[in-house]
Amino acid sequence: MLTGSQIRRKFLDYFVQKGHKEVHSSSLVPQNDPTLLFTNAGMNQFKDVFLGLEKRDYTRATSSQKCVRAGGKHNDLENVGFTNRHHTFFEMLGNFSFGDYFKKDAIAYAWELITSKDWFGIDKDKLYVTIFKGEAGIDRDAEAYDLWVAQGVDKSRIYEMGLKDNFWQMGDTGPCGPCSEIHYDMGPAASDQGHADCAFACDCGRYVEIWNLVFMQFDRDASGKLNPLPKPSIDTGRGRLSPHKQKRTLYQRRAEVMWGQPPRLSVPGKARHKGAPLLVWRRALLPVRPSKARLALPPTNQPHP
Repeated sequence: MLTGSQIRRKFLDYFVQKGHKEVHSSSLVPQNDPTLLFTNAGMNQFKDVFLGLEKRDYTRATSSQKCVRAGGKHNDLENVGFTNRHHTFFEMLGNFSFGDYFKKDAIAYAWELITSKDWFGIDKDKLYVTIFKGEAGIDRDAEAYDLWVAQGVDKSRIYEMGLKDNFWQMGDTGPCGPCSEIHYDMGPAASDQGHADCAFACDCGRYVEIWNLVFMQFDRDASGKLNPLPKPSIDTGRGRLSPHKQKRTLYQRRAEVMWGQPPRLSVPGKARHKGAPLLVWRRALLPVRPSKARLALPPTNQPHP
């Protein structure tokens, strides 16, 4: 069984092997970007590269970026404390292409890394993918749909969502684009609401997003207009360790998938000292059931175990 740290290393190694530059995490406070209070995604440090304002000596990158989801366009703050799968601080694993490869390779890389027996070897029959259905004058992402089918994903497992779920932007302005998400069926035991036989995409906690592939095609200006980026690019992400409550990170969900355990179950004590996500301590730290009341946090003068 892989530990949390091993999963992170395996992710980074995969993309280094595919010609990506491993880039260190940038500061939690974005540099020269007044649109964000805190770094909220792995792509923040590459914003000017996406916009064509900065050039680097590489066109492919991979990183594990420290993030705080307390601002920006996608933060899920309204869910903090009400579910056992939302957090605020974490490290986001990601791979990026700056005008190098686009949807075809991004989807192929993701599917290979997740399902290949040489890597994570996750059961394909447990996976679902989503694409952007088209909304508000923005075209449906038919290309992504066809590419998932080409990877062997059954059409019955490809779902189409709108702007809220499948169009990503880091703030009200800046780089953005349609996205595809990969979800894993954790089974009825993971349902926050005790659902025994719900279908995708029920939001009860059974179906968890483990990766988001963002196809950066546009730059949204202050007027809301979408302008094409100089070069279409790739920004993918899933989170890592998260000791504070907010969106349960995609990396953390990946660990739950690898361990075969829903988030409210305990993980063996040894795993806690090997990079295991801290969410598995929810039973000790957060005794109030999320379906009944807002989660109770320990007093601030008491250290976490």
